[in-house]
Amino acid sequence: MKRELNLLLILVMSFSMLIAGCSESSNNVKQEAEVKSWEPSKSIEWVVTSSPGGGSDIFTRTIMDIMQKENIVSQPIIITYQTDGGGEVGRRQVSQAKDDGHMLLTFNSGDLMPMVQNTDLRIENFKPIAIMAVDRQLLLKGKKTKYADFAEGIAAAKSGTQVVIGGSKGDDVLTYNKMLESLGLDDTQMAYIMYDSTSEALTALMGGHVDFAISKPAAAMPYIESKDMEPVVALSSEHFSGILADVPLLSEVGDYEDVECPVWRGVVAPASTPDEAVEFWSDALRKVSETEKWQKDYIEKYMLTSKYMPFNEAAKYMKDYQEDYLKTLEK
Repeated sequence: MKRELNLLLILVMSFSMLIAGCSESSNNVKQEAEVKSWEPSKSIEWVVTSSPGGGSDIFTRTIMDIMQKENIVSQPIIITYQTDGGGEVGRRQVSQAKDDGHMLLTFNSGDLMPMVQNTDLRIENFKPIAIMAVDRQLLLKGKKTKYADFAEGIAAAKSGTQVVIGGSKGDDVLTYNKMLESLGLDDTQMAYIMYDSTSEALTALMGGHVDFAISKPAAAMPYIESKDMEPVVALSSEHFSGILADVPLLSEVGDYEDVECPVWRGVVAPASTPDEAVEFWSDALRKVSETEKWQKDYIEKYMLTSKYMPFNEAAKYMKDYQEDYLKTLEK
């Protein structure tokens, strides 16, 4: 009798454990389904902290177009431009926003550098979503530039005529400083005017307000194709391809070291964004990066290097970049 009772007890305990296991498994499946089922339920606000027509705008609009044409996102995406304070006002507003997953911010290394230098904001005030590409820069002249090429501009600067370079913030300034060092010039010989966006710097070049301008290929390509501007130096350690293949490196302009400040292009969200929304957007951007349109119409067209990183890798990459830059500022 005792043996039968023990057997019955074992069967009851086994059945209870089975029920509990099924319940736990069911809960896990339910939780996973809830995470996977998150998707935008209303319009998405995508903040760009530079002016329309620049590299960040082209980057954002290309992604938005692919997301909607490929049915990656069904809800409308609305771009808002917040350029006050060189974009710092917009970045602070995004960092402090109470977000349920419907706000994104285009965020590049050129945004991070002035942000950490001039404000108390850090990458930790955002949730990185993804890194999509790495960009490099060109130096261009316009139709009103009085120098035939950059070598002639360098000679003028060394002989006492001030040459003016136009550009945007962040990485453009860093590139300009490295270029001065390589050329052996100072900012009185070759001055720099910082604009709120690359598009404004290119407008200044077309108007003859600066002699040369620094730009990423993405923003300059329409002007290059229309012959309104001519690339005179590839600010890179290697040549570009396609129609930019013949643009000389700085070392080919004269006895100078090449200058390169690679620029990563990415997307972040407010710090309050739910984790499941971060995962959704990171995966959505992965899908964008794998499309033929992204590779052909953005990466190849604008001479970039494709470099998709999901949210966890992007967070580490951005933080490491920030730490390295802070060391140069001794902060």
